[in-house]
Amino acid sequence: MFKYTALTCLFLISYMNISKAQNSDVKVTVGADVLLSEEFNLIKNRSIGIITNHSAILSSGTHLVDTLFSLNDIKIKALFGPEHGIRGDAPDGHSIKDGIDTKTGLPVYSLYGKNRKPTKEMLKGIDLIIFDIQDIGARFYTYISTLYYAIQSSAENDIPIIVLDRPNPINGLTVDGPIRKEEFKSFVAIAPIPIQHGLTIGELAIMFNDESWIDTDRKADLTVVKIKNWKREYFFDDCNLKWVNPSPNMPSLNTAIIYPGMCLIEGVNVSEGRGTYSPFLQIGAPYINSKELLNALNKFDHPGISLEEITFTPESIANMSVKPKYLNEKCNGIKITITDKNEIQSLKFGIQVLYSINKLYPKEFKYRRNWLDKLFGDTYLKEMIESGNTPDEIYSVWKDDVEKFKQLRNKYLLY
Repeated sequence: MFKYTALTCLFLISYMNISKAQNSDVKVTVGADVLLSEEFNLIKNRSIGIITNHSAILSSGTHLVDTLFSLNDIKIKALFGPEHGIRGDAPDGHSIKDGIDTKTGLPVYSLYGKNRKPTKEMLKGIDLIIFDIQDIGARFYTYISTLYYAIQSSAENDIPIIVLDRPNPINGLTVDGPIRKEEFKSFVAIAPIPIQHGLTIGELAIMFNDESWIDTDRKADLTVVKIKNWKREYFFDDCNLKWVNPSPNMPSLNTAIIYPGMCLIEGVNVSEGRGTYSPFLQIGAPYINSKELLNALNKFDHPGISLEEITFTPESIANMSVKPKYLNEKCNGIKITITDKNEIQSLKFGIQVLYSINKLYPKEFKYRRNWLDKLFGDTYLKEMIESGNTPDEIYSVWKDDVEKFKQLRNKYLLY
C-alpha cells in the first residue's frame, strides 16, 4: 500500500479545507483536523490505539483511521469500537464481537460486549490512546460511557490519552434534567450529570478526570485537542459540517434535538419509533387514540414543536432495529415536527408525553421494569407521574440541581 508522508497529508488536508471554505464558508474545524494540521507532534512516532467509530470523519471526507493508517510517522496497533461497532452499523443494544477491520486489516476490540474498557492485554505495545467519536449531548447516549471507561483505562495502565473534540450537536448552552443518583450508575447513566449536559465530549473528558469520577488512584494523562471556531450557541447545522449518523437510530439533527426527552419513552410500553425511519420523532402504541393524545398534549405549552396524528407499524430494519416494540403491529400516536430548535424544551415535552399517556390510559400504560428509573437517574419521575403530579410540578424538581451543576460545569468550559 502506498504511504503518504505526514507533510503530504497535511498539505492535502489544508488544500481541501481551503477549497471547502471558499465554497461553503466553513466556520468550525473539529479536533481531528486540528490534530493533523497543527498538533501532529502529539502523535508522531507513537504506537497508537484508537477508540472510534464511523463518525470520526475529517473535513476531507476521509475517516481519521484511514488517514492515519496511510502515514509513515505513526503506527496504529489496534482499534476499539463502542456500541454499534467500529463502522457504526450494528443495531442498538447488540453486543459487538472482536474482529478485524476490513478496510485496514487492523485488529478491532469491542468495547460493547464482555469488555467495556480496553484491558492491559488489548493495550500491549500501545503507548498512546486516541478517542474520537461524535456524541449527541445526552447522558444516556452510551458513547460518553465508553469515553469514561477509556479515561479510566488510561489511568490504570499509565498510557496517555488524547480526546479529539467535536461539537455538541444540540448546542453547548442548554443544561436540563436531574443529576443521576449514585445507585443508578450504569452504562446509560455513567456520571452524576444532567440528562442534557451542554458539554462537548472533550469538556466531559476533563470533568470525568478532574472530578475523580473515574474511580482510580491517579488521574489519566489527558490531552484534549480543541475545536476551532465553535460557539456554544451553535447547533450542528450552524457548523457547516456534514451530518454522519452517530448511531443507526440517530439519522438527523432533529432526532438528536428531541432525543433527551423522547428517549424516556424507551422506559414504558410505548413505541419510540424504532422500527421506522423516524425514531423519536414519532411515538405510539396500539392502545393509544391519536386524536385523544394530540388534544391532551396541545393543552400544554411546547414551544418549537408542532404535533399531528400519525399511525405507523414498526418493522424489522437491518442494521437499525431488528426487534422493535410492537413489531408488525399498528401503532397510533403523534408525529413531532421541530419548528424552532432554539425554543425547544425536549425534556419537558417528554414528561408531558408520559404524563398524558398515563392519564389517558392508566390501565394499559406500563413501565418496562426499572428502565425509566435508569434512564432518568432517579425514581421520582415514575412516582410523581403515578401520583398525578403535573408536568410543571415534575419539571421544577431538579431546578436547584441544574444550577449547582452549572457552577461545577463552568470550570470545564473550553469555549
